[in-house]
Amino acid sequence: MNRLPTVIRQHLAGLRLLLIFTVICGIIYPLVMWGLAQWLFPRQANGSLVSYQGRTVGSSLLCQEFVNAKGQPLPQYFQPRPSFAIVGWSLKEVKGKWVVEGMGPNNYGCNPLYSSASNLGNNNPAQIQFVKQRQRQIAKFDHVAISKIPSDAVTASGSGLDPDITPANAAIQVDRVAKARHITPAQVEALVRTYTTGRTLGFLGAPVVNVLLLNIALDEQYPV
Repeated sequence: MNRLPTVIRQHLAGLRLLLIFTVICGIIYPLVMWGLAQWLFPRQANGSLVSYQGRTVGSSLLCQEFVNAKGQPLPQYFQPRPSFAIVGWSLKEVKGKWVVEGMGPNNYGCNPLYSSASNLGNNNPAQIQFVKQRQRQIAKFDHVAISKIPSDAVTASGSGLDPDITPANAAIQVDRVAKARHITPAQVEALVRTYTTGRTLGFLGAPVVNVLLLNIALDEQYPV
């Protein structure tokens, strides 16, 4: 080996290091992390999947649309935040109004394969139009004043896949859900409190309500 030229010896040493670190970082480390995750956090490691009536219906970590075949929100369910996680979406101005192209059947947002934000700033004309449009829709759908609609009800999250809404957002939907399921608002509010998660460690973040888990609990206890 010592008879080999210096350049070749250096390349061989580099190749050995490459193989060693490939085995350590590319095989051993991932297997150890996978094994620890499966042992310590099996549910989270496998996607925090949620089952209902014997079948997987979603993940508690991802938002999900509760709409009919035409994309209209179903009144018996709590609705998530708006989502721009839409495959192939684009903005187009038509007669002075902005529209989102690419929406269609089964493509209204919350697509887990297409995490996306609108990237529209607060002063963007399209964003202003969308916010006002959503405010009017929610005011009509939930029979609440626009001034009572929280910001997360009319703005999408950075990923477009946020599974949670604020307690204030849930509160404006309580009466509509109760009426659609023929139960009292107090019964709905009790479930909202059950599926409200407080601040992490008591001071990080803000309280949130998981929409998917809440809607499943509604179907279990107060089916339509």
